Amino acid sequence: MHVLVIGSGGREHALVWALSASPLVERLSCAPGNGGIAQLATCVALDPGDAPAVIGFCRREAVEFVVVGPEGPLVGGLVDRLEAAGIAAFGPSAAAAELEGSKAFTKDLCARHRIPTAAYGRFREAAAAKRYIAARGAPIVVKADGLAAGKGVVVAQSTAEAEAAVDAIMSGQFGAAGAEIVVEEFLAGEEASFFALVDGKTAIALASAQDHKTAYDGDQGPNTGGMGAYSPAPVVTPALAASAMERIVQPTVVAMAAEGRPFKGILYAGLMIGADGPKLLEYNVRFGDPECQALMPRLKSDLLPAFMAARDGVLDTFDLRWHDRAALCVVMAAKGYPGAYARGSEIGGLDAVAALPDVFAFHAGTRRDGGRILADGGRVLGITALGATVADAQRKAYAAVDRIRWPEGFCRRDIGWRAVERS
Repeated sequence: MHVLVIGSGGREHALVWALSASPLVERLSCAPGNGGIAQLATCVALDPGDAPAVIGFCRREAVEFVVVGPEGPLVGGLVDRLEAAGIAAFGPSAAAAELEGSKAFTKDLCARHRIPTAAYGRFREAAAAKRYIAARGAPIVVKADGLAAGKGVVVAQSTAEAEAAVDAIMSGQFGAAGAEIVVEEFLAGEEASFFALVDGKTAIALASAQDHKTAYDGDQGPNTGGMGAYSPAPVVTPALAASAMERIVQPTVVAMAAEGRPFKGILYAGLMIGADGPKLLEYNVRFGDPECQALMPRLKSDLLPAFMAARDGVLDTFDLRWHDRAALCVVMAAKGYPGAYARGSEIGGLDAVAALPDVFAFHAGTRRDGGRILADGGRVLGITALGATVADAQRKAYAAVDRIRWPEGFCRRDIGWRAVERS
């Protein structure tokens, strides 16, 4: 089977890595891919948002199954266009991807179907949002409604900070994504990433994970797309996972089907775990990045049949198996990220990392220049390790990070600290 993966980040490298192990995969392509993906798949210079170009490639090269990694093409309807062209694809329709494409849509869905989440208001005018903030007080959360690459969220510790966030988001820095905002009650507790594979009616919980959003050690600094992750997350106990499925994921799957938007693909619930159980912070409609880099090395099952079963609506007869070992991913980013950063610096030491057992160097923002690997993004590498425990995986991952020669990069040195403290 010829499989095409859409995307160019660390998540897509992890998916390509997992799919490359499937005996069902005879050819593997990735559009557009990156410097690391090129070692496992044929990279194709296609814009993931250009559906006619993707469809044309699939027809020319007899692609039989497409896996869409990032949120942009999903929200933009790439799966719909592929399926209409007779090309099987994994991922939600544009109507179902609205769960990530509009935070206001998701909040309203939760309200209609009594899915536990933070109290909220949605606003298109700054003045009305500021009146709501003044009435509610701080801390309070301000979010751009649309896709903002993980950066359109401000947890404001004062009303002044919240009002400034309203002005910043609605000023146009996020384009159409900031035309409407959601202002939410601040929820106290511990965050976790909860993933389910969904076929429109049946949902299967995946292994748990937890990521680190802030840029610097001690959970300090600006929010990023994610500076590291680990799996399993000790905070997600079996009882809590069952509660999340019963109170949040399953009701969402039922609600989406009832509203004519059946969801197929990966449903990623960002949870806040507090004294009264899990509450939904927000939904994503694809694997998290970097959580995917921690999940894929733990997956025993063949990934391709799982994706095909979800697309075909037959997950009720399916099961997934996971390794008992833990995995931890440390993101190496270009200095300056998530702000301005330079591209083009050379990365050394990757061959030394590749020689280490139980270690994987997933590329996120790289490109090849002859025999060299150059940084070509904000988040550049995801150094991932397997271990008997999260602490063991952490030790191996940082030992590998220390073999990377890249003065222009940085990473957090405390990924996994919550799990290590619990051990």
